[in-house]
Amino acid sequence: MQILVIVAFVAILGSLGAALFFMMRGGGEDNPARRSRMARALAFRVGFSILLFLCVLLAWKLGYIQPTGIRAGQ
Repeated sequence: MQILVIVAFVAILGSLGAALFFMMRGGGEDNPARRSRMARALAFRVGFSILLFLCVLLAWKLGYIQPTGIRAGQ
């Protein structure tokens, strides 16, 4: 499970970096190809973030990870 979380986190950072690359790359401000690539990279980042959240939630439900910290109601 740790490897899956690490891979998802690296994918999130990679897609965020790709979006930054496409945003900073030249080619004019009204270049539709650049905008679509940047939007696609940001959409993948959102998808990877949702996938990571669902994997952590599933791991908690299956008992692979246990919450720590302040107990509810105290």
